[in-house]
Order: sequence, then C-alpha cells, then structure tokens
Amino acid sequence: MKTTVIILLFSVLVLSGCSRHYVITMNNGTQLVASSKPRLQGGTYYFQDASGKEQTVPQGRVRQVSPGSSAKVEANPFKVGPGGAPSK
Repeated sequence: MKTTVIILLFSVLVLSGCSRHYVITMNNGTQLVASSKPRLQGGTYYFQDASGKEQTVPQGRVRQVSPGSSAKVEANPFKVGPGGAPSK
C-alpha cells in the first residue's frame, strides 16, 4: 500500500512539472495564456494558446512575457459603474 501511494505521488509530481504555461501581458493590460513558450521571430511573437491553436502577436503590443507561476493578475483598469458609465 505504501509503495502504491509513493508511486502515485511521484507520477503526479512528474506529470504536473511537464505542463508549463506562459502569460503574455499586452500594453492595454489584457493577458493571454500560452501553452507553449512564445518565440520572437522578426518582430512577432508566435505561440500556442490554451486551446492549442497557433497565435501571433506583434512585439510592439506586448509589455511582458512571464511564466504562469510568476505572473501577476492585474486589476481591470476599465471598471464600469451602474448604467454602463465609467466609474471614477
């Protein structure tokens, strides 16, 4: 029983270490999740999104690329008040 638990825990640890996500923060605060490490080629970032589709983003629109484990979740700078009016 003890060996089964150890093998199970080891398997979970190994499999969870294989999935690495990256967060691409745009200049306007929007955050995109990439399932592959974004690569920069000719002024454009190429990456796979969370659903596995190949995506591109111009380098000038990107503020930061960071691993998902260290990315900060930013507050929404565009808050909408009652009736759709911007809140102050």
